[in-house]
Amino acid sequence: MPRFVRRPPTAPLVLAIAMALWPAMARSADPIYLGTWKIDSAIAGPWVDAPFPEDTAESKTLVGQTVTISTKGIKGPKILACADPHYQVSDAGADMLFEGELEEVKLNGGTATAQELAEKLGFKGTSWKTLDPGCENEIQYHFLDERTAEFALDNYVYVLKKQ
Repeated sequence: MPRFVRRPPTAPLVLAIAMALWPAMARSADPIYLGTWKIDSAIAGPWVDAPFPEDTAESKTLVGQTVTISTKGIKGPKILACADPHYQVSDAGADMLFEGELEEVKLNGGTATAQELAEKLGFKGTSWKTLDPGCENEIQYHFLDERTAEFALDNYVYVLKKQ
């Protein structure tokens, strides 16, 4: 007569492990743009020879500020705040970064391509996630990776670092 070996049930163990890991798995499913970001630096956009003095003054007030992007809105300096976002994420090539400003350099007689300018700004590859919050200020956020994003405002490119 064959002997049957009784094995402990694995379903409860698998369920217990899944429940323990659920919070971490749920967090990793959050969109990359959600969280607190610090404006780390600002550089003149490559589409201008020299920013206007008022743009430079504005850049000095924004660097060091924090921006919090949540499902309910964007909190931070007034120019970036948004109470009623309608987030859309898309993929953008170099010609679409900063509302096409990098492409404009070549079209206006510059020698560098949009791709070359994007690389100088830290973008690797040929396509990046872009967040359009759908806010009145029309600012788009371009993600170099999960911890670094850039946006353009008044002839400056601002670098955001996730906190």
